[in-house]
Amino acid sequence: MELEEAKLALECLLFVGNEPLPESLLMDIMEVDRKMLRKAIDALSADLEGRSLQLVEVAGGLRMMTRPRFHRYVERLFEPQPTRISRAGLECLAIVAYRQPITRPEIDAIRGVNSSGSMESLLRKGLIKEVGRKDVPGRPIMYATTQTFLEVAGLSDLKQLPAADSGIGSHLLEGFPVEPDPNVELPFDQEDSETEDDPQ
Repeated sequence: MELEEAKLALECLLFVGNEPLPESLLMDIMEVDRKMLRKAIDALSADLEGRSLQLVEVAGGLRMMTRPRFHRYVERLFEPQPTRISRAGLECLAIVAYRQPITRPEIDAIRGVNSSGSMESLLRKGLIKEVGRKDVPGRPIMYATTQTFLEVAGLSDLKQLPAADSGIGSHLLEGFPVEPDPNVELPFDQEDSETEDDPQ
């Protein structure tokens, strides 16, 4: 396949795809090797310079997305506006992101309050999911973040999360409409997080 054809095929696939497409899948569909795929990605990225769309590697795949400066127009098209996440919900989401898999009682202990309402809201939004039960008395449900969380946060994987001692980075908050206070620090301190393993 010639580079121009590969570039146009890639553009077509990313345009119709409704989720990030892994490079392995793109290579199979386009019947090209990784070298040609990367050339096509570079060529399409160059074509999109200065335009409203961009190629983004997120959640383990490639996706064509609007540039941040145009998000407000897209949001107006798809009204009603997305449901905002409360401060409490963002705190729960941060804990799950950094401590997963984690149970709700463990989240309650960190926050010092009952988190059932916030957890239910995060489940409905598809930002967290149940991943099993912990092998302790009562066998509480364990939670982890989802592919949707990675997509909304603009992360390829959990290794791209900001350092736990720096709070949630402003770039991470951009994907989550938060009210009323977007300046949320992680609800646990550095000393408490030093014994935790890096996110897998």
